[in-house]
Amino acid sequence: VRLVESGGGSAQAGGSLTLSCAASKFSVSDYCMAWFRQRSGEGRERVATIGDAHIGTYIESVKGRFTISQDAAKNTLNLRMDNLKIEDTGTYYCVGRWQKGDCNYFSPTSDFWGQGTQVAVSS
Repeated sequence: VRLVESGGGSAQAGGSLTLSCAASKFSVSDYCMAWFRQRSGEGRERVATIGDAHIGTYIESVKGRFTISQDAAKNTLNLRMDNLKIEDTGTYYCVGRWQKGDCNYFSPTSDFWGQGTQVAVSS
C-alpha cells in the first residue's frame, strides 16, 4: 500500500488549496480515510475523516472551510481547503485504515500514512 500526497504549497489567508492523496493497492472509497495535520511544535491532529459511507466529518476549527472527498475513478482522496487561516499552516498527512463503518480511530503505527505535504498560509 502506498499513499502519496500532493497539492501543498503557499497561500494567503483567505485563499484556497486542494490537497490530493493518490493511493495504490488500497481503495480510498471502500475504507476509512483521514487527513491529519501537524503544526510546528505540536502533535498530529485529525482534521477530516471519511469512510465507506462517504460522509465527511471535521474538527470544529475547519468546519465549513474544508471538504474531504473521495474520487473513486482516480482512487484519490482530496481535501479542499477554503478561507485558509494562518493557523492552518502545517504538514498534512493522508491516512488509510483497512476498516469499514466506524472511522473514529487511526493508528500512528499500523495504519497507512503518506509522507506528508506542506501547507503555509501567510497574511
